[in-house]
Amino acid sequence: MSTRLRILSMALGAVLAATGLAEARPDSRAMSCADIRAMIQSRRAVVLTTGPNTYDRYVRQFGNECDWPEVPMSAYIPARDGHCPVYRCEEPVDNFPN
Repeated sequence: MSTRLRILSMALGAVLAATGLAEARPDSRAMSCADIRAMIQSRRAVVLTTGPNTYDRYVRQFGNECDWPEVPMSAYIPARDGHCPVYRCEEPVDNFPN
C-alpha cells in the first residue's frame, strides 16, 4: 500500500470514528411524553429537537440545572402523543412596579 493511500485510509477512518461517536439529539416528536419526562429526570437536563429547525435544553423542576438568575419555567413541547409539559431555564419576569 502506498504512503498516500495509507494516509487517506487513516484520515477516512478517523472521520468515520468521530462521526460514529457523536450522539444524535433526541427528537421529542418521536417520543412519548412519559419517555421525554423520564429522560429529563434521569439525565437532569437534556437537549431535545422539537421541530425541523428547533431545539432547546429541558431540565428537571427541582435541582440546580439552571445558571443563576435563571429558574425552571413551565413549557410545552411536541411529543408523539400530544404536547408534553416540561421545564426549561428562563429568567423570571419581574411583575412588580418600580
